[in-house]
Amino acid sequence: MARYLVFLQDGELNMKKRTIILAVAALFVSCMASAQSQSFKLGKWTEIQNAIIKELNRSYVDSLPIDRIERAGIDAMLGDLDPYTVYIPEEENEDLQMMVSKSYGGIGAVIYKPDKDGNVIINEPYAGSPAVRYGLRCGDEILEIDGVSTHGLTSQECSDRMKGKPGTTVKFKVKKVYTDEIVEIDVVRERIHLPDVEYAGMLDAETGYIYQSGFTENVSGDIRNAVLKLKKQGMKKLVLDLRGNGGGLMNEAINIVSLFVPKGSLVVSSKGQGISEQKYKTTTEPIDTEIPLIVMVDSGSASSSEIVTGALQDLDRATVMGTRTFGKGLVQSIRPLPYNGQLKVTTAKYYTPSGRCVQAIDYAHRNEDGSVGYIPDSLTTEFKTAHGRIVKDGGGITPDVIVKGHEYSRLTYSLVYSSIIQDYAIKFVKEHRSVPEDWTMSDADWKDFVDYAKTKEFDYRSSAKTYFDLLKKELDKDGLSDSMKDQVEAMQKALEMDKETFLNLKKDEIVPFVEEEIMVRYYFQEAGIKVRLRYDEQLKEALTKPLISY
Repeated sequence: MARYLVFLQDGELNMKKRTIILAVAALFVSCMASAQSQSFKLGKWTEIQNAIIKELNRSYVDSLPIDRIERAGIDAMLGDLDPYTVYIPEEENEDLQMMVSKSYGGIGAVIYKPDKDGNVIINEPYAGSPAVRYGLRCGDEILEIDGVSTHGLTSQECSDRMKGKPGTTVKFKVKKVYTDEIVEIDVVRERIHLPDVEYAGMLDAETGYIYQSGFTENVSGDIRNAVLKLKKQGMKKLVLDLRGNGGGLMNEAINIVSLFVPKGSLVVSSKGQGISEQKYKTTTEPIDTEIPLIVMVDSGSASSSEIVTGALQDLDRATVMGTRTFGKGLVQSIRPLPYNGQLKVTTAKYYTPSGRCVQAIDYAHRNEDGSVGYIPDSLTTEFKTAHGRIVKDGGGITPDVIVKGHEYSRLTYSLVYSSIIQDYAIKFVKEHRSVPEDWTMSDADWKDFVDYAKTKEFDYRSSAKTYFDLLKKELDKDGLSDSMKDQVEAMQKALEMDKETFLNLKKDEIVPFVEEEIMVRYYFQEAGIKVRLRYDEQLKEALTKPLISY
């Protein structure tokens, strides 16, 4: 009987083996069929596309713009996948380099060309740049670049002529801002690097503050140096401000987290089609695992910003404050293409140490500012941090402490996007050779700005007035305008406001923008950030909140 039982067990085992082998074989055949089907479809559509192009080239009524329609087709095809998979032709490789390293060959200045048939204006030279060292300043007008008149050139064409290989010389004919003297200035181009750490300083006797705007090459080294500098100044608490930081290189995000957590800590993992899960851990010794950290984020904090934020939150190493982040949990890789082109392609999704994917559930449908809309709890999954706190996925990182930012009026946005404030800053610089480092707008300065803005054409309607104008159109369509004439006229009268009245109503909101633009022209970007900090109510409120502690 015992031997019989053993026989039955062996038979069962053999049956199981045969079942597994058959299942694997079936799966293999299915995968092969799927791969063949995919290959067939790819070949089919490639053949159809080529046939269409050839037929159009042979039969179309006009000369076929091959370059334009092929590029449009490629962009449309990739755009149907996700917003981050894009084709980069050879002529745009410099833009890619700028995105990766924030560096280029040039003189180090932002230019402004209000009129195509006019001169180029030096808008904002960078601190320590060749432009500054060779005597160019805000308000100077460039008449010629290497002997070619700037009249008739676009702003981009002028910028392209000013850029070039470091070590080469570009010749300018310049009308100086205060003397109207016309001089010739030869500037030797250099490798211009725009730092991601735009400001590092002390907010008070114990609180250090770092504003980081991107994740390009070696920003982690800059953060390290900034932290060590602030510690020497007595820092006992650090604010890392990632608001508006759209991300960049993932390895730089990992290196930044490694500054604050033990060596060997998991920072992020990634999973992609046909690619095994990759885990990324810190490989260097930290500089401080104890100092209290606040990470400030908002709907503009994306990608690598979310990797840093999510890791520090999951590892219970920082208190995240602000508003929910953008929700970009996709990893892009650069692949070479023929004719020196490149494909930036989404290859994986990334996950925080707790297992969360921050990718928005539906990134194609967002709020007006690009942030993720409301995600119902039924569509989210709970995860736990290192110390057992509940965190959720479903689009972006939700802060530990919600601190709302200021909501600006439509008027302020209009002043910024129509360049009224920028233009006024240049006008101000032309009329004032210098201002003190603690300069603020006086009542006379504000009146001067209002008088200037009143003369400019821009949409100064309030949000309520824009909705009212839409309402009037709908009432006309529905034939209700006459029956509601009195109510409509009363509402219109209440909402009508001239430029000067509306500007004065929003003075407190507008002044910080004007002061920042002006101070940058005299004392560079760092001065502008100091102005921003002076009015940053969201940050001030965050500093009053208790930190998570264990």
